[in-house]
Amino acid sequence: MAHSKHRKKTLRKAQAQRLVNRAGRSSMRSAVKKARIAVETDPEGADATLAAASKNLDKAGKSRLIHPNKASRLKSRLAKARNRAAAAAKSD
Repeated sequence: MAHSKHRKKTLRKAQAQRLVNRAGRSSMRSAVKKARIAVETDPEGADATLAAASKNLDKAGKSRLIHPNKASRLKSRLAKARNRAAAAAKSD
């Protein structure tokens, strides 16, 4: 437990920021999950969900919720999955 006033304030700030980070990380993960599901079910119509997931990942990387390279990697993998699924749907 903090003893000084400024340490108590630091704890309050850290707890508030933890909740903000938790909400941001949760919404990012949800967006990625929705995009993966959209790619599996309808690769041609998944553009809107992919754009939302991409935007969410960019925000998470910019605010350092996740590493910016991880955000780029996830965006790339989602795009690759969509392209593969779209190609498979066209060939069928």
